[in-house]
Amino acid sequence: MFPFTFSKMRAVDSNCSHLGLIPLQLMENAGAAIAREIMSRIEYGKVVFVAGRGNNGGDAFVAARHLALDDAYDVRVLLLGHSERIRTDESKHNFSLLAYSAIREIKEIADSTELDNYQGLKDADIIVDGILGSGIKGAPREPESTAIDLINSSGKYVISIDSPSGYDPEGEGTVKSIRADMTITFHRMKQELGIAGCEIYTGKVKVVPIGVLRDAEEYVGRGDLMRLARRKQDAHKGNSGRILVIGGGAYYGAPALAAMSALRTGADIVTVAVPENVADTLASYSPDLIVVPLKGDRLSPGNIDVLEKLIVSHDVVVIGPGIGRDPATIKAVELLLPLCEKAVVDADALFDLTLPANGKGKFIVTPHAGEFSRLSGLTVPRTLEEKKKVVRDFSGDKKVTTILKGSIDVISDGQNTLLNSTGNAGMSVGGTGDVLAGVTGALFAVNAAIDAASCAVFINGAAGDLAFKEKGFGLLATDIIDRITDVISKVF
Repeated sequence: MFPFTFSKMRAVDSNCSHLGLIPLQLMENAGAAIAREIMSRIEYGKVVFVAGRGNNGGDAFVAARHLALDDAYDVRVLLLGHSERIRTDESKHNFSLLAYSAIREIKEIADSTELDNYQGLKDADIIVDGILGSGIKGAPREPESTAIDLINSSGKYVISIDSPSGYDPEGEGTVKSIRADMTITFHRMKQELGIAGCEIYTGKVKVVPIGVLRDAEEYVGRGDLMRLARRKQDAHKGNSGRILVIGGGAYYGAPALAAMSALRTGADIVTVAVPENVADTLASYSPDLIVVPLKGDRLSPGNIDVLEKLIVSHDVVVIGPGIGRDPATIKAVELLLPLCEKAVVDADALFDLTLPANGKGKFIVTPHAGEFSRLSGLTVPRTLEEKKKVVRDFSGDKKVTTILKGSIDVISDGQNTLLNSTGNAGMSVGGTGDVLAGVTGALFAVNAAIDAASCAVFINGAAGDLAFKEKGFGLLATDIIDRITDVISKVF
């Protein structure tokens, strides 16, 4: 299982939404859990919720509503900003319900001077921090900055929702943060809340369940794609990845499909190195490809000198599409992998491959069941749980990230294991694996191996599903390439 981060949690939230569990329900569950924690700490008293305009504030609004049902609690809500500027529909909805909840005070704070004059924090029994939550970068702005100062200097018991406001263990680091007595975080412990020394900000961390769907966590979804690196507005050519596809000789279509898929996924530059017997044909496939002819009609150790220079100038090598199983080719693969910092090893490059490979590179391997059995010496189990274990153990032992292709894809790096259910029977047509290799290579250039591999199978399968709706069992691998951008554009 993944060491959970706040970024992963946002992906899971999004996946829940796509599966039908609406964000409003998760917010309701989170707020109710906060209210229960407050009631377990004090039987009566004054509780002041200081809320921001995002979903963190929405959780606070729900908690305040639940708490106000009990007359033993004097509940007050401070919104930092104007209610018309609340940023999410869920938070707006829950703020509107406060008017019908018998809450003693609902105050909108226009600027920090109003906070300086507010006396309500001084006699509070508990202050709930629902200002910013996770995801802040740099110093908090006003009026949030003043609110943090006032809460920290109040001397009251402080509960932070999900993460102390202002706490940023990454990026620019924490500039100013709530110093909570307790942080209530949702679903799973977050990696950022377990960093040594962070307890000066978090206090005690308590994890509470909120009804997240298991499949939203275990299966790759659109939320996971949101975590991928995005092309920046000021990006230069090459910033989004330089991919080298080494293939061909036996076939020319396979490396062309992998290369075009990498381009459609967002790689800036794709170079295809193929034996000279197929180089001209492949170059005519698209003017977008840079084709480097290699001597001979098959990849061989004699090509190593040329390829070594190309490998150095590219971020990721995709090796295997269309290379065939000539003994000299298999030897060349063995010699090339130690030269790669990152490589996607596909198709016949997996044949007779010895793992772990020499060198310190990071590798993603993409076997189907037969290729996996040859690599591992094991029969692929029938049950999904057994498959997960076998793939996880293999990946950890061989120090690779594995995509075991099937009706349900299993992806693992030895520590984290994910599943993918996109795709259809029409994708049994030749070339779809080459498309996956290209998508994986493009993502691997700018993302971690497990993120690249898991999101690649989702994108490839989802593009195949779109193509299947139009072409049915007559779909071609090129139809999948044409729909890659449709899948990615729905996220970005």
